[in-house]
Amino acid sequence: MGRLEGLSPRRRLVVVPVLAVAVLLLVATLAAMAISLAGRGPAGAPDAGRPGPVVLVPGYGGGTGGVDALAERIRDTGRVALVVALPDGGTGDLGRQADAVEDTVRDALANGGATSVDLIGHSAGGVVVRRWVADYDGTRRARRVVTLGSPHHGATIAGVGAAAVPGFCPTACQQLAPGSQFLRTLASPVPTPPAWLSVWTAQDQTVVPPESARLDGATNVEIQSVCPDIRVDHSGLMTHPLVTTLVLRAIGPDPLRPPTAADCGA
Repeated sequence: MGRLEGLSPRRRLVVVPVLAVAVLLLVATLAAMAISLAGRGPAGAPDAGRPGPVVLVPGYGGGTGGVDALAERIRDTGRVALVVALPDGGTGDLGRQADAVEDTVRDALANGGATSVDLIGHSAGGVVVRRWVADYDGTRRARRVVTLGSPHHGATIAGVGAAAVPGFCPTACQQLAPGSQFLRTLASPVPTPPAWLSVWTAQDQTVVPPESARLDGATNVEIQSVCPDIRVDHSGLMTHPLVTTLVLRAIGPDPLRPPTAADCGA
């Protein structure tokens, strides 16, 4: 105040309003920052209580029949659900597939003002999501990740194909062989946030062994360990009522929790 008192009355009439506007702008900026940070978790992680769009990633080969059905169930709840169109027929480099996931995530966040997405990957799509999380700041942009029957440790059929007829085993096939360089580069345990759920069926005859879906750092659910009488194969994970219930719950606002026997009637 001493400096202001030293100014002439005319100069004071100019300086005081300018200072007042500057103070108001500073207060508004700090308030906006506080609101933004209030919607984030620790270290800038997405707010778990504010679900955004859902991005679904198909499996090897890029077929979207089951993924589309699951996406429609998600849309029925009022959520936006987008299915990734994989390049190279879904058999090319999994890193390029992660790039396609990024394109879809960017579009999802640009339309609607959400700050995070939930991701669901079926089969190899779950491995692609892991690559996306690593390459595209997924710990700050993904709230939940669900993988369904994903060969996180590789699939025997891919290993056999890569060894026996490498020329007929596309890039994604080679990358999904157990012990491949690609799989070794993926972080284990998975980084958190986001929160992860991995679901698989003991009756999977595509991803063998089915336990390849077990993911260190995730909530792991083998369907038959909870509901022994349920029969569901690899592709059926996308449409089985129990799995759909688990997926919808996992991407909801409540904290992730494993299923119980009470869920078996879903």
